[in-house]
Formats: sequence, structure tokens, C-alpha cells
Amino acid sequence: MKSSRKLAAALRGLEFSAPVTHVYLPLDYARRAHERYLERFGGGTKRVLLLGMNPGPFGMAQTGVPFGEVAWVRDWLGIEEPVAKPAREHPKRPVDGFGCQRSEVSGKRLWSLFAERFGEPEAFFADHFVHNFCPLVWMSETGANLTPDKLPAPEMAPVEAACMTHLVEVISLLEPEFLIGVGAFAEVRLGRAAERCGSAAVLGRILHPSPASPAANRGWAAAATRQLVEIGVWEG
Repeated sequence: MKSSRKLAAALRGLEFSAPVTHVYLPLDYARRAHERYLERFGGGTKRVLLLGMNPGPFGMAQTGVPFGEVAWVRDWLGIEEPVAKPAREHPKRPVDGFGCQRSEVSGKRLWSLFAERFGEPEAFFADHFVHNFCPLVWMSETGANLTPDKLPAPEMAPVEAACMTHLVEVISLLEPEFLIGVGAFAEVRLGRAAERCGSAAVLGRILHPSPASPAANRGWAAAATRQLVEIGVWEG
């Protein structure tokens, strides 16, 4: 949690130009749920670290948990905490916390696969952990979600630096044998972090479960399972 709070402090107050009009930092307003996630499931070392890019507007932006689709965070992970409001809320992207009625498809797909394979969350988190590279959410004037890879490199430089420092700390603490990017963006960051901290973990990638991906819509769970088996993370 100390590392998480340090990351939030480094990102808090950064400014971004158009098309960004609003920036959310769930590590602040949803900190209670986020730290509950870390307390329950982030202790000790892990065999597998799965890394996403940044919060979705109806997932971690609402619950403070990576890929945090409300129903799965509440009903499977057993986490439900009061969530405040961001300092400046977009009228089209309200933060309703665990009262959010929208579903985060990526999170629903991710956690349902793990629940189907492991049954209880304790069995999954015994040697897996799910994390996000960056905890910031960016939105345009229309409320459109802006991902880190679409923002100007100079403005992202301090974000990348702070998030990379945090990721190196996470890898050093968890000592994983496998570093798995959920999508290409995360895989690249894991590779850079592993090089910085001297990790010898196997680097790999699974298909991102986003509904914007035609491949994910054709059967994400089967595709991700096949990839994890091929990498050696899971047995077939």
C-alpha cells in the first residue's frame, strides 16, 4: 500500500492538454476499496503477475479494483466499500461507485474466466495477482475514454516514469515467475520493468478482453486460456 500511495502522490495534480478535459485518479476517491483489494489478495509472493493498461470507466474507475466490474468485485472478490467522487467529475461519466449500473465487459470476461477455472478467489490469488500499469482515467469533452497510448508523449513522460517506478517495485515485491501483459501495451511495460529490476520472469501476453476487439468477441476465454497454456502459466 505504501507503494500505491506513493504512486498516487506522484500522479496527483498532473495537467493535460486537449483533447483531455477530465482526469480521474481512483487511487484517491476509491482508495478504501483499492486498499481492501491489496490487503486481501496482494500479500506475499506470486507466481503470475497479470498487468492491464489503465482503468475502464465502468470498472476500476468505479471500484478502485483493476478490471473492477462492479458485480464481480462485490460478489466474487467480496469487496464493497464507500467510494467518493473525483475532484472534477465529467457530467457524462459520473462515479457511482458500487451503485454503478453499467457493466465493464473487460472485467466481466476476465474475472469470470478465473472464477470458472479456480472456483474461489483465494485459490486464484494464491499465486496470481492482477494489477494495472497506470491508475489514471482520461476523458475528452464528449466523455470518450482516452487511453494512455493515444496521449502526447511529452505529457505522458512523467506518468510513464512514476508508473514504471511503481511497477518495478511491484515486481520486486511479488517476485513472479511469469509476467503476463493483458494486451500489447502492458506486455511492453512489463518487459521494460523486468529489465530494470533484473527479473528473470517469463514474459508473455494474452488477448485483451475488450469488446472493441473482434478477436475477443469471438471467444476471449478460450483464446486467453490457450495462450496461458502455451506460455506455461497453466496446464492444459
